[in-house]
Amino acid sequence: MSGRQYNLLDKMIIGFDQGLGTLVGQFAVRASGRQNPAEAVPNGVLSDAERRLSAGLMRVNHAGEVSAQALYQGQGLIARDPRIRQSMQQSAEQEIDHLNWCQTRIEELGGHTSILNPLWFAGSFTIGTFAGLLGDKWSLGFIAETEQQVVKHLRGHLQRLPTGDLKSRAIIAQMQEDEGHHATVALEAGARLLPESVKRVMQLCSKLMTTTAYWL
Repeated sequence: MSGRQYNLLDKMIIGFDQGLGTLVGQFAVRASGRQNPAEAVPNGVLSDAERRLSAGLMRVNHAGEVSAQALYQGQGLIARDPRIRQSMQQSAEQEIDHLNWCQTRIEELGGHTSILNPLWFAGSFTIGTFAGLLGDKWSLGFIAETEQQVVKHLRGHLQRLPTGDLKSRAIIAQMQEDEGHHATVALEAGARLLPESVKRVMQLCSKLMTTTAYWL
C-alpha cells in the first residue's frame, strides 16, 4: 500500500501544528542535540539593571528564532527541490537549538519570552509560505537576506550586552556563526538577490519586531 499523498492544505496544517509545539516549548526532540555553548561558561556578576538588559536582548533573540522556525516551515512546505527542502530542514534544526539556548538563558536571568510570539510565528509562517510560492530561488534569496540581517543584528547585541554576561555572549556568538552559515548555504544553492525595496521593507519589519519584543 502506498503512503498517503499530502496536499498543500494538509502540509500547512501539519506545519502549523508543529509551530504550536514551538510556541509551547515542545521542540527539544527536534533539535540537533548540540551542547549549549553557555554550559561551560562561568556566571558573571550582573546588577539588576544588567540582568534586565540581558533578558530583554535574549527575549528579542528568542522571538527571532520563533520567527525563523515559522519561516523555514512555511518555505519548506512549498519547496519543489527535495535537496533544498532537506537543506532548510537542517537549518531549522539548528534554529531549534537557538530557541532552546535562548529560553534557558532567559529563565536563568529571571525574564520571560515574548507574549507576542504567536503573532511573530503566524506572520513569519505566512511570509515563508508566500516566498515559497514564488519559487525555490526566490525563497532561498529571502532566507539569505534574512540571515544576513540577523548576523548584523546579533553583532549589535554583542556590543550592547553587559561585559560580565559571558553566558549570553557565548550563545549569541554561536548563533551568529550559524546564521552566517545558513546564509552561505542559501547563496550557494542558487539564491536570487532580492530588490533593494524588498530588503528595506524586511529591515523595517525586523525593527518593529525587535523593538516590541524587547519590552513585550
